[in-house]
Amino acid sequence: MNDFPEIFNEFSEARKNGFIKIKNLKETGKKIVGTFCAFTPYELIMAADAIPISLCGGSQEPISDAERDLPRNLCPLIKSSYGFGITNKCPYFYFSDMIVGETTCDGKKKMYEYLSKLKPMHIMQLPQTIDHDRSMELWSNEMLALKKSLENQLDVKITENDIKKAIQLRNEERRILKEFYELSTLCPPPITGLEMIKVLHGTEFTIDKKQQNKDIKKLINNIKEKYKNEKHKISENTPRILITGCPIGEATEKIVKLVEENGGIVVCFENCSGIKSKYRLVDENKNVIDALTENYLNIGCSCISPNDNRIDLLSKLIDQYKIDGVIDMILQACHTYNVETKRIKEFVTTKKEIPYMSLETDYSESDIGQLKTRISAFIEML
Repeated sequence: MNDFPEIFNEFSEARKNGFIKIKNLKETGKKIVGTFCAFTPYELIMAADAIPISLCGGSQEPISDAERDLPRNLCPLIKSSYGFGITNKCPYFYFSDMIVGETTCDGKKKMYEYLSKLKPMHIMQLPQTIDHDRSMELWSNEMLALKKSLENQLDVKITENDIKKAIQLRNEERRILKEFYELSTLCPPPITGLEMIKVLHGTEFTIDKKQQNKDIKKLINNIKEKYKNEKHKISENTPRILITGCPIGEATEKIVKLVEENGGIVVCFENCSGIKSKYRLVDENKNVIDALTENYLNIGCSCISPNDNRIDLLSKLIDQYKIDGVIDMILQACHTYNVETKRIKEFVTTKKEIPYMSLETDYSESDIGQLKTRISAFIEML
């Protein structure tokens, strides 16, 4: 990323640099709320004058510690998250005043039982479908329950005006990040997928969202200027790849690297760590709880059945980003995403008529050789 301004590298290092910032803010009395999922309504946490921060583990490092309590054949994201918590190797977990989780999978639900012995936990009971009114009613009640829990645990009063302001700030973040994602609709794209994901991950650990929005806007303008005035570093004939499936974390960046080391370019991440949770804005003209309920319930996650919203978004992204091939990345033991590969494959190959492949992996590097062979063959086919 040496071709880009220093701010690009700052986002790449945001998780590490944020440790000291969080410590300093904690010492001033600021409240920290740890989160695990895109279904977490950050607006309610922000309205409580607290800082939401991601606790999802993306590293192999603490997994051996987690496996003292958890099954070895469990999802690596769950094991990594739990391992960081029990070892205090994650400053964000250490400084969290409370943690918010959602019942997106059975593994997480059981992990939360153990984490609740270490930190105050609030669990949101996620509906399993969005096809009827009772799902909206259930999720709306969960929003209200979280609001009350935040007020009690953090000793604050959350007003409707607080929530409105948080919605506006969060929507502005969504708009600017969407503009950043859409740089890769250009052909050839001005940045690599690895550069894109570094910035996206960095935004999960920036504290001052108003400053973040300014910095991302500055980065967008800088990239556009370079793209207009300098020779493109990526060929317009490079196969354009969309990655879907489970969240991309530090350890699973290996998939992005292998794609781009073997002749492809990742131009879009449909994962919840990518564009999925940022694509829709919260309606600023509705009742705040109704608006948050509607927005967050419509995230196209495989824990929702039927998961039509994932298909709808994939269809739009494949067209918008001019995708040549789709890679579906599945984490070991993530059964809902693994089962859903059949539907995604049929949609991509039959309806969109482009190549598709699924890859199952974990956080170790033991499968890099196999992944390289499969990915290079896929890209050569394109």
